[in-house]
Amino acid sequence: MNAGLQVEPPSKKCDDARCPFHGGLKVRGRLLTGRAVSTAGKGFVVVEMQYLHMVPKFNRGERRRSRISAHLPPCITVNEGDSVTMGECRPLSKSVSFVVVESRSGS
Repeated sequence: MNAGLQVEPPSKKCDDARCPFHGGLKVRGRLLTGRAVSTAGKGFVVVEMQYLHMVPKFNRGERRRSRISAHLPPCITVNEGDSVTMGECRPLSKSVSFVVVESRSGS
């Protein structure tokens, strides 16, 4: 099952109800890519995304970052520093509204 995404499904199987590939969680909305900065939590990962923001007064750009917590299904392995693709889903908790759908080892 590919969950309607343009990503490769994981080869491992899991029995998590909140997995978009093996459970019943629907992924809709945005797909975001970032770098995993913390995998210490059980069942979730913190992903940091960096972007440029223009400051019109000085006609310069500044680097900003934003951190998002995402649910991590057991069938996907993520280490700190990996590049992660996450999809938007229904709110799973107070601060988690994304689920990891793909992980690529980063540098």
